[in-house]
Amino acid sequence: MQKLLIIRFSSIGDIVLITPLLRAIKKQTKSPVEIHFLTKKNFAGVLEANPHIDRIHTIEESVSEVLPKLRSEHFDHIIDLHNNLRSAQVKRVLGTPCTSLNKYNIQKWLWVNTGINRMPAKHIVDRYFDTLLPLQITNDEDGLEYYIPQGKELPGTELPGLMRSPFIAFAIGAAHEGKKMSEQHIIEVCNAIRQPLVLIGGPEDRNLGETIAQACGESVYNSCGQWTLHQSADAVRRSVLVIAGDTGMMHIASAFKKKIISLWGCTKPGLGMYPYLPDPASIILEPLESTTFKPLSHPCSKLGNHCKHGMNNRCIDHITVEQIAGAIETLWVPQTAPSTL
Repeated sequence: MQKLLIIRFSSIGDIVLITPLLRAIKKQTKSPVEIHFLTKKNFAGVLEANPHIDRIHTIEESVSEVLPKLRSEHFDHIIDLHNNLRSAQVKRVLGTPCTSLNKYNIQKWLWVNTGINRMPAKHIVDRYFDTLLPLQITNDEDGLEYYIPQGKELPGTELPGLMRSPFIAFAIGAAHEGKKMSEQHIIEVCNAIRQPLVLIGGPEDRNLGETIAQACGESVYNSCGQWTLHQSADAVRRSVLVIAGDTGMMHIASAFKKKIISLWGCTKPGLGMYPYLPDPASIILEPLESTTFKPLSHPCSKLGNHCKHGMNNRCIDHITVEQIAGAIETLWVPQTAPSTL
């Protein structure tokens, strides 16, 4: 049996974006194949129910924690989808044939710092598949996957009342400030939306969500910090429509083929991380030029951790309420019932 090791240490979205590769390897490899996955412990849950993975190896800080175990597995091939110092150490110690992701770091630096765009017009999923060329594995174009373990979904009897009607899931959190709207702008957006809203986010977003919910009334429910990642994913699965920035929840929404209104500020879709094969009606929104703001044609930063206009004037806040409300009017289907999946 052939044995493969795939490496991606983080983050939620990046790991969800790898799921088409796992499926393709299992379905297209002629002989039996065993897939092992190496990631950080905090992110292992993203793939815990994925049927295409045979074993998950985790680290907390250092790859030395797991190197003895990895040596004992005698892998036939390593697919390095992180391509950093940690993954280089794994490859060096194991001495196994490998292929590594081209991260286009020079091209990203050029675009962010000079405005010169030499990035390939290719989604990151397709760049991931480039690493599988030696294995003759191709993209089946079936999109992303997210599996919620049995028993870890939202308990139906405890759903908030507004989730018993068609609702919008609004992912308000992000790992970096440049990828999420300010508190005041989110409140303005929520007050302009007529449909029920469920705010999605982690424990770090709980106070923000509570402030928004109190300012916007009973049509907004704050789930931030109350639900696990799988339960938040289940809420996205049950929703009619998802509003999200360039975040992991946006990619989870893509995995469920949801209609997505994706919000782009300091990062740009041209970096290759836009929603991958979601509902085709999905809409990408970027800031509009105004008398007080001129958006850049290039990213402020590749991660969204820096805004060239200053964090108090961050790009994403210049996506107008009217843009978002108009996109909702385009995508909302009133007669659609909430999913009972």
